[in-house]
Amino acid sequence: MHTTMTAVAEHEGTGGIATGTRVDVRDRFLGSWTHGFEVVERTLEGYKLRRVSDGSVLPTVFALDDVREERKRRGLWWY
Repeated sequence: MHTTMTAVAEHEGTGGIATGTRVDVRDRFLGSWTHGFEVVERTLEGYKLRRVSDGSVLPTVFALDDVREERKRRGLWWY
């Protein structure tokens, strides 16, 4: 719980990620990042997200540390 409270305090100081911002989400199993999401809402527990591909709001809240602003890879034709 202490690390969650620390993360909330850190994000509150910077304002966190704004609603509507496209984000990457950390895969809970592999630790890699997946893109294609946007922030719907920020709660005390983390972020509610929407999948961009179909507009579905995901039924869980993602921890602050598991969400980052979308990063595009440069120099690769598929990004």
